[in-house]
This record gives sequence, structure tokens and C-alpha cells, in this order.
Amino acid sequence: MLRSLFACFLIAAPLALMAKETLPEKFSLNGQVLTYDTETKVKGSDAEMTVDDIDALQEVLNKHPDVTELRLNSSGGSVFAGEEMAWIVIDFGLDTTVSGECVSACIDLFLAGERRRMMLGSKIGFHQRHWSPKSVKNYYDNWSDDEGWDTPFDFGSWIYEDTQSEMYQHLTYLVDRGVDAGFAIETLRVEPGGEWYPSRLKLIAAGVLRENPETN
Repeated sequence: MLRSLFACFLIAAPLALMAKETLPEKFSLNGQVLTYDTETKVKGSDAEMTVDDIDALQEVLNKHPDVTELRLNSSGGSVFAGEEMAWIVIDFGLDTTVSGECVSACIDLFLAGERRRMMLGSKIGFHQRHWSPKSVKNYYDNWSDDEGWDTPFDFGSWIYEDTQSEMYQHLTYLVDRGVDAGFAIETLRVEPGGEWYPSRLKLIAAGVLRENPETN
């Protein structure tokens, strides 16, 4: 009898530990669907896509290789985080679904999906990328010595060249992911203070939403 109870304990203990596994705050798991939500439970400066989410996504997917879909609800955040997380999604071959809203940097992550869907009542928003004056100053102060910028004018010249390179890479990524080139250019017209929310039909026609990737 004691041996039977001990055996049951050995089986139940790891199961209990698995049941208590806590995911990073912005993530939740339901079967094969992993949800990444920066809007619902997160408050303060972390209520957006951040660089910490890159390793968090990689870790969750490594622990749960059966995940097939990443569900998104985010108003964006770090461009770098969106790009790096997108490569992880591509590497794992996941589908993506918008459940709520996907804006700005979230779109790079969404477009990484093989099959890309948007739940009814959800929306996808585009606008130009933005770099605040405070962030520009901090970047200059932190990197001027390493980069050899003797004056803010040297830095301004570098920004001009870097911005062109960044936009080329961004547009190339959109087109490589099956987005119509004309639509990709159109996403740059809206200033950072606003959003452009195309209709579902327009998103389908432009290749942003993609139900059957093998036909594209």
C-alpha cells in the first residue's frame, strides 16, 4: 500500500509542477495557440513590445514545440523587438492571427506567419515609424564617441543614410512576405500620430491576410 502511494506521488509531483508553470506576463497558452498580448494585463512602460519579449518568445516556443499559432493583440512598441520576434516566428513556421488590434511594430510580427488571419471585430493599423527627440538625444549621447560623431550634424547625416537603409529593408520585408508593393508603399503615408486601418477586403487583396499560403 505504501509503495503504491509513493509511486502515485512520484507521478503526481511532476504533473503538479507542470500545472503550475507560469508563462511571461504577456503570454498565455491554450493548447497549440500561444497568445501574445501587450494590452490587457500589462501596465506602464512595459505595456508594449519590448526587447525582453524576444527571449521570452523563444523560451516559450522551445518549451512548447507543439505550438502552431501565435495570436496577437498589440499596439506596437520596439521596432527591433518586432523584427527579431518575426524571425523566430518564421523559423518555427507558425501561423499568426490578430485578436483585437495589431499596429506598428506588431505588423512585422504578424506578417511572419505562414497563414495570416484576423478575427472578426479586430483591426490592423499602419503608420510611419517614429523616433522621439528624447530618444534621438540619448542615442547621440551614448554612441557619439564609438561612432565618431564629432557634432550633431555628423549624427544627422548618419540618420539620413540609416533611415533610407531601414525603410528599404522594411519595404523589402513586406514584399518578401507576400504584400503587394503598391500597398507596402501606401503604408508609409500616415504620420506617427495617426493610424490607417484598411478594410478586411483591402488587406486580403494586398496579401496582408493570407488564408492559403501555398497559393501565394
